[in-house]
Amino acid sequence: MRGLYIHIPFCSGKCHYCDFISFPDKADCIEDYLDAVEKEMRFYTAIPCDTLYIGGGTPSELSVPQLRRLFKAVDDHFGPVCDFAESTFEANPESLTQDRIMLLRQYGMKRISVGLQSFNADVLENLGRRHTVERFLDAYLDLRQVGFSNINIDLMCAVPGQTREVFAEDLARLIKLGPEHVSVYGLQVEDGTRFAADGVAEDGDLAREYFDMARAELSSAGYTHYEISNFAKPGMESRHNLNYWENGEYIGIGCSATSYLSGVRKTNAPMLEHYCSSMLTGEDMALSSCEKLAGKEKTGETMMLGLRKLGGMRLTPDMKAEFGNELSSLSRRGLIALEEDRARLTDEGVYISNEVFRCFVPPFD
Repeated sequence: MRGLYIHIPFCSGKCHYCDFISFPDKADCIEDYLDAVEKEMRFYTAIPCDTLYIGGGTPSELSVPQLRRLFKAVDDHFGPVCDFAESTFEANPESLTQDRIMLLRQYGMKRISVGLQSFNADVLENLGRRHTVERFLDAYLDLRQVGFSNINIDLMCAVPGQTREVFAEDLARLIKLGPEHVSVYGLQVEDGTRFAADGVAEDGDLAREYFDMARAELSSAGYTHYEISNFAKPGMESRHNLNYWENGEYIGIGCSATSYLSGVRKTNAPMLEHYCSSMLTGEDMALSSCEKLAGKEKTGETMMLGLRKLGGMRLTPDMKAEFGNELSSLSRRGLIALEEDRARLTDEGVYISNEVFRCFVPPFD
């Protein structure tokens, strides 16, 4: 299994919680960026990939001609978009117009991930979102009418202005719509964001309460909680993301994108201008880092990723030898469950998973 990720770093404006590599007010750079992306694709031409994920930023900010150009480039270097076992396109409701939806369908995209975050207008405003609930519902209906049968919806919890009643209504309305996949994220206030500048604080207890509510309601509605933040109807798990969590190979195209091939991880420069100028002036790669993990460090990363899956992971002899003490300690604390040759997060471990994962990344005790 190998995935192909393409990063589209453009957006209509930064949401108040966003610390992703994205650039509002850079629409005049899109054509140069696509030039650079096409050039980078040449380094990987004909390497077979099973899944495709176009993320951002907001990929739906690209115009129809720009999207057509991007899909043609994928066709030319990796084969037809429609031939990928799974292909995901991220979109925001305000730019997910009917003509873009028709193009996505025409090229054979199989899965659409829509950033809703809340059905409440006040919460959307507090988050700095640029769409209305009505615009989201129109886009969702348009996706269904043209035949998309694999849709993810993003929802946020414990965010400013979101009471228990508001979040309960968010869940009820989402379940009534019946998307095949749901991602639920608690608020994380990151440095450099509008929320950080405004002094917004996270509330871990509230986030846990809301997430408990989400787990219960989504489970009752037939969704499986298969990864820390992700729920899916049977058979509708994200294959592309499962490949990440199983430490499979992937190719990353675009600024800040990461590739992992033959045990080597390479990450592109995060700044738009640096990435474009490096690619377009003849440099082989616009890299900001390159590393090859080995030994305990590599084993630890595999464990950290694999434990994100709620079903857990099989423990190899190397894992037991190198992290036996950590596994025993986490088990005694009730954060992981050890069952024969498998380990998985407990309910408590899910809520403080970062504390669990720190045991498997350097520096080691």
